[in-house]
Amino acid sequence: MATLKFSKTHEWAKIDANIAVIGISDHAQKALGDIVFIELPKIGAKLKANAQFGTIESTKAASELYSPLSGEVTEINKELLNNPQWVNESPFERGWMIKIKVENSNEPSSLMDEAVYKEFAAKEAH
Repeated sequence: MATLKFSKTHEWAKIDANIAVIGISDHAQKALGDIVFIELPKIGAKLKANAQFGTIESTKAASELYSPLSGEVTEINKELLNNPQWVNESPFERGWMIKIKVENSNEPSSLMDEAVYKEFAAKEAH
């Protein structure tokens, strides 16, 4: 079963075996507002945990996207490039951004589970 984990920069990773699907949290998409543009890495790009992998722009602001885990990009959500509003409408399903092959099996343990993340996001909002 896939495990949902969160980073302090509001990205989520749904990890199943050694593949992680990555996107931004519901909290982050609400803070950004209407998403109008997304820039994603190329397939085969090597990502390091906490390093930038792309950019997201809303009607309010532009923001960097950070990989919660190290690994190689195996897939990008190409449809998202033409439908950036999916991040607002469905951040955990249609709004996923990239899939990576996880390099370090210990890294996911450094991420927050959903309950801890909700507390973190609530504190940050105040």
